[in-house]
Amino acid sequence: MDLARIIERSRTSAFHRRVLNMGLARLIPFNRPHGFRVVPLPAGGIRVEVPFRRINRNHIRGIHACCLATAAEFCSGLALMTAVEPGRFRIIMKELRMEYHFQARSGTHAEFAPAKELLEERLVRPLMEGGPVLFVAEVPLHDSEGHHVATGTVTWQIKAWEQVRTRP
Repeated sequence: MDLARIIERSRTSAFHRRVLNMGLARLIPFNRPHGFRVVPLPAGGIRVEVPFRRINRNHIRGIHACCLATAAEFCSGLALMTAVEPGRFRIIMKELRMEYHFQARSGTHAEFAPAKELLEERLVRPLMEGGPVLFVAEVPLHDSEGHHVATGTVTWQIKAWEQVRTRP
């Protein structure tokens, strides 16, 4: 699955958005029960829509905190994967912090759209120089009524696959 190509096509095509969401549901089974819907933004970036349904709710009938955290991680990770080649670079979450502002009692969405200049300066150029990169993504989450319900701060570590060590 050529993720960057499918994401680019799905920015303007409902058919390719459907293909993207079906492929992601198959490749990432952990997220499948949540019913997340990925919507690539026309100007760049990713939006992940979180439906207000039973499996996503907590005991007080709001969207569960962990569901919101997963949406923030998913959103920022996909957006960064469109900026680097997943075949050349490994992207892995190093840290996730959430700050909750308001109880989400309707459908919610996470949105991450970094500027191309920022990605070039803080991600692509340092990777081409050969070093691992820590990239901090701040992802706001809003409900369908426009309330800012949470902010996710995700720190990603990106480095060339040749530099990856799985044993101490």
